[in-house]
Amino acid sequence: MQKIMKLFMLFSLVLLGACSNESNGVEKSDGKIMVTTTIGQIADGVRNIGGNKVEVISLMGPGTDPHLYKATQGDIDKLEKADIIFYNGLHLEGKILDVLKKINDKKPTYAIGEVISEGNLLEDSEDSSAIDPHIWFDISLWQQALEKVRDGLIEIDPDNKEYYTKNAEDYFLELDRLQEYAEEELAKIPSEQRVLVTAHDAFGYFGAAYNMEVMGLQGLSTESEYGLGDVQELVDLLVERNIKAVFIESSISERSINAVIEGAKQKGHEVTIGGELFSDAMGEEGTEEGTYIGMYRHNVKTITESLQ
Repeated sequence: MQKIMKLFMLFSLVLLGACSNESNGVEKSDGKIMVTTTIGQIADGVRNIGGNKVEVISLMGPGTDPHLYKATQGDIDKLEKADIIFYNGLHLEGKILDVLKKINDKKPTYAIGEVISEGNLLEDSEDSSAIDPHIWFDISLWQQALEKVRDGLIEIDPDNKEYYTKNAEDYFLELDRLQEYAEEELAKIPSEQRVLVTAHDAFGYFGAAYNMEVMGLQGLSTESEYGLGDVQELVDLLVERNIKAVFIESSISERSINAVIEGAKQKGHEVTIGGELFSDAMGEEGTEEGTYIGMYRHNVKTITESLQ
């Protein structure tokens, strides 16, 4: 009888320990909520808002193009093990949308970009049915999207509502300061030089926020093809406007921009690469550019120094 009682007590302790690692039905690893995101920009936002209550995994690392990304079996495992999932939406992760929608039937899965009202979203200039998904380049819109991260964490872990709310408030103050910095720096660029030319059209929200003209060789998605006519059109613009710098992107091959530079050279117009910008992906983890704020500051500094 004593042996049975000891076994019962041991089982009760094990059960109690397991229950202590749950919060409202959510299994945790070392007491943390398991969060999986698609892009690094979202992962960084979750880390800032979730703090020490979350463990975050991003499917897409530095140099990864989310427009072309296909899920691996390892990604499926990460999604399956997550307590909650955040992705951008607006068709940014077009090739894994089916996977995300199926996961949504099993656990909380949020497309944070789709909370933004249509009136604040940019359309593709060549296809009015397509929405520009690169919302993180408008800091005010990005804050709206990250409110969904805050609310999602609160919904799954209501006991820590005040913690997530305070973290979000503090982080949003940092983002407000980032916007002030960007406005001050970019204002140094003369009006005639405020033209940002990149490999693909990822900086529309950035241009709208800071009164810059933005031109990309490819469309909103890197899936879109570009031809000789597109290259020539951009070359003519560079020559006509006397634009001296274009920019490469960390997640896209330099080949397309090099074709533009060579085309301008053949017309007697020298164009240089103004620097590398982070568009669809952030920098290496552990570096300043591996954070949203660091990535944004890098872009602002690179653009300002090259165009002013």
